[in-house]
Amino acid sequence: MVLAYYNILFIMSILLTSAYACIWRKYFDVHFTLIFSLFPVSDLGYLLLAHSKNMESAVTALKIVYLGGCFQSLLIILIVFSLCKIKLKRGYKMLLFVLSMTVFFGVMTIGENDAFYKSITFSTVRGAAHLEKEYGFMHTVFTGYILLYSVLSVMAMGYSYFKKKNVSRKIIYLLILTQLVTLSSYFLTKLFRLTAELTPFSYLLAEILYLVIIHRICLYSVDDTIMDSLIRQGGTSIISLDMNMNYIGCSRGTEALFPELAEHSVDRPFIVRGFFSGQIQKWLEEFIRDNSNDSFLFRNGENIYNVNIAYIFSGGHKHGYQIMLIDDTKDQQYINLLDRYNNDLHNEVAEKTAHIIRMHDNLILSMAAMVESRDNSTGGHIKRTSVGVRLILDEMLKDNLPELTDEFCKDMIKAAPMHDLGKIAVDDAILRKPGRFTDEEFEKMKAHAAEGARIVHEILKDTDDKSFSVVAENVAHFHHERWDGSGYPEGLKGEEIPLEARIMAIADVYDALVSKRVYKEKISFGKADAIIMDGMGKHFDKRLEKYYVSARPALEKYYSSLE
Repeated sequence: MVLAYYNILFIMSILLTSAYACIWRKYFDVHFTLIFSLFPVSDLGYLLLAHSKNMESAVTALKIVYLGGCFQSLLIILIVFSLCKIKLKRGYKMLLFVLSMTVFFGVMTIGENDAFYKSITFSTVRGAAHLEKEYGFMHTVFTGYILLYSVLSVMAMGYSYFKKKNVSRKIIYLLILTQLVTLSSYFLTKLFRLTAELTPFSYLLAEILYLVIIHRICLYSVDDTIMDSLIRQGGTSIISLDMNMNYIGCSRGTEALFPELAEHSVDRPFIVRGFFSGQIQKWLEEFIRDNSNDSFLFRNGENIYNVNIAYIFSGGHKHGYQIMLIDDTKDQQYINLLDRYNNDLHNEVAEKTAHIIRMHDNLILSMAAMVESRDNSTGGHIKRTSVGVRLILDEMLKDNLPELTDEFCKDMIKAAPMHDLGKIAVDDAILRKPGRFTDEEFEKMKAHAAEGARIVHEILKDTDDKSFSVVAENVAHFHHERWDGSGYPEGLKGEEIPLEARIMAIADVYDALVSKRVYKEKISFGKADAIIMDGMGKHFDKRLEKYYVSARPALEKYYSSLE
């Protein structure tokens, strides 16, 4: 019965270790691999011990048992520290290893001296070998060693449980359970002097618990699980090269994209025929020159791949290059579809916006024309003054004046028709009077400037075109101001008058002079020019004189065409 017990435990241990080998991933902690290798070794030692026929074979089997016992404790504590995310310095690891080796050297003295066992008696109980042992001081050291490692493990798990939020509580619970199983079995066997050892059974339970822990680790290892998932789902290929551009290997599925890789020799210069061959060297050169240039698009037939290049690191050192190709065809097609949709939408919005702007401009012109229709004396005035403003601006633009931006000129020309909008508030009896105004009537007429500014402000206050709003309001408000300060409505002087209003003043007065009004006949271009020139520095900005003079031939030509 006892022999069957050990046989079954050994077979089960081999099966569990095989299960670990089947699920092994390269990112698994190496200590797991070592401990799963030692479990069957320890169980084999117990099995050989049970089948021993003499003292010599029993002692050999006992040393195999302790081989597992000594180093399993070391591996368990290293696993605990790793899973609890407590970094153990290399010096401390070496100290723990030396301690384990010291204890194992004590084990090797069994049968040679009385350091570990003072005496051993061999017998057979129920068909299985049985040893009666009298413990030496090294066995006490071994027991203390087991307790020390257990205490350190419990302290690490406790610290991690209360201080580290990035450690799974489920894994800590499983580690505690594993610790209890292995530790209690060792001391229960010693306490009750059982015929069959509980320790190999505890190893079996520990293996099962460690497999559960490893399953949980696979879930928590996000980077690695993502990579595995991407590769398994297909569409992701990885090619690895060393620092000398020699081929190292590729992920599964990559050969379907590049069949020639199946025949490519490892450790030979990387060569792939076709389009990719010409690109790989260029991409690597760009990446080496500037590591931020690590992403490229690669088209293979109808498929589009996102190519990412990164260094392969091992032990903190660069050992090569990793080229990852992700099938991005669907995403790129979707992006292209969005781009086309956005372009169409942009064009449609631009068209609608232009239409709204045209409607807005036409509304402004219509309002200005409506106001003009009430004034018997200024027919066609808004159109003529707009042309006059444009002709003066054309001359000013030749000097590349910094204040004459494209936006300012556009706003100025569009705002010119709005300069007399305030006349809508002037009484018809004054506005339509067929003769000169009295002083009282003229004072009422002068109110149109300030009123025009108020109306323009109300019309344009919610517009997005703030620059146009400012220019239009200034033109309406200040086009009757004079350079010497004698104008209205505010009596501004010199450069206090906005540039747009100064330009508007010249075009407005010129039109009034050369056009027929109910209270006067039009005057000749020569007389009009003399009046304008005489007003330079008094009525008008002297610095605008040269531009008016340059524009005069075009002005005379335009007004002549209206006769």
